[in-house]
Amino acid sequence: MKTIIRNAIIVNEGRQFIGSVVIEDEMIQQVLEGDDSSQHYDIEIDATGLYLFPGVIDDHVHFREPGLTHKADIASESRTAAAGGVTSYMEMPNTNPPTTTLDLLEEKFHLAAAHSRVNYSFYFGATNDNADTLQRLDPHRIPGIKVFMGSSTGNMLVDREEALRRIFATSPLLLMAHCEDTNIINANIRAFKKRYKGQNDFPVRYHSRIRSVEACYESSAFAVQLAKETGARLHIAHVSTAKELELFEQKPIEEKKITAEAVIAHLMFTTEDYDTLGTHIKCNPAVKTPEDRAALREALTNGLIDVVATDHAPHLESEKVGGALKAASGMPMIQFSLVSMLEMSDQGILPIERIPDLMAHNPAKLFHIEKRGFIRPGYYADLTLVDPNGNWQVKEGRYYTKCGWTPMDERTFKWRVRRTIVNGLTAYSDGVVVDGIRGKELRFN
Repeated sequence: MKTIIRNAIIVNEGRQFIGSVVIEDEMIQQVLEGDDSSQHYDIEIDATGLYLFPGVIDDHVHFREPGLTHKADIASESRTAAAGGVTSYMEMPNTNPPTTTLDLLEEKFHLAAAHSRVNYSFYFGATNDNADTLQRLDPHRIPGIKVFMGSSTGNMLVDREEALRRIFATSPLLLMAHCEDTNIINANIRAFKKRYKGQNDFPVRYHSRIRSVEACYESSAFAVQLAKETGARLHIAHVSTAKELELFEQKPIEEKKITAEAVIAHLMFTTEDYDTLGTHIKCNPAVKTPEDRAALREALTNGLIDVVATDHAPHLESEKVGGALKAASGMPMIQFSLVSMLEMSDQGILPIERIPDLMAHNPAKLFHIEKRGFIRPGYYADLTLVDPNGNWQVKEGRYYTKCGWTPMDERTFKWRVRRTIVNGLTAYSDGVVVDGIRGKELRFN
């Protein structure tokens, strides 16, 4: 079957131009500047006035299956991904049970093959005791190993230095690290409890002072030190502070062994938003000051940040009740990542051509994803069409996450995802997730 997307504004590999893309079955056959009306196509999509991007590759999501499916599952959150222009995701291991054995990892792949609307893969979770298993992971199927160097949602903290050193020294795959120093966090909690006479929870505005800049920096600095000592490939997740940016280099991603990810929450929200959004924006690491956010936004274009993801982490609203200690940490963001970045481009924060670098090209390069992340002949047709004049308010539209809420509820977006194509087939179109479409397992070279 042949499909043509005609007259789109194509944004890809550092440039934009009006052109057309020819798809044959699953793959991109041609990328044309202008149009080609001489051939017959089974499906013709008129994209006049719309922007065509490579499908977003989100390297950091929590879809909660198995064990936590009351709040989300692979079917519901992959639908949400498709509605946001995300065509591939890599999911984290802190489910219940955690993905820390080969059998549990295989179970996730079976679930995704049956239920995922977009392409998928899964991280393996490191623990204090499973370093021997890392050598048995298939590097063509697994994007990396997740190391929780700070306690977060789930019980996967790797807190023994000898275990960390062994993981860093022997891992055959990229290490993706959650970096927050648990000792500093616990000391901050004790100080707050002393100050507030044994109180067991505090207003959420104190979350960023408990999970502080110091806690983030000290853990990230230690991870970078270990990576340099051992030669490990290290990708630090959800960098949230200006100070952490000092740890990274400004050079092409192909030349780096230590890379940095920013997530939408830290690019969109600051501590000033707690007054209006409360625990809806509570996440680990915490959102930080406006000055930290400004530094992260600058790093989107100066080369210090390599990848933008979501850390999509659904919880029921009932689980977000409480304050800095008791409310669950995490928020559902995957449907709004691409449009949020495009809004930032409109605000002059980064050029539109940089968005595919951060959300498709660089994830594909970093993880060596086979034939995805670019609009190129011979690559899988993973694409998204976005309307620059969509003008929609989130709460009046439709969102698909199973948990049923988002901190974006009151936000109005100018940009709107109109169509998401996964492996050559339309998975989402103008508010409708197409039944029967299934993604493929990602492969890594």
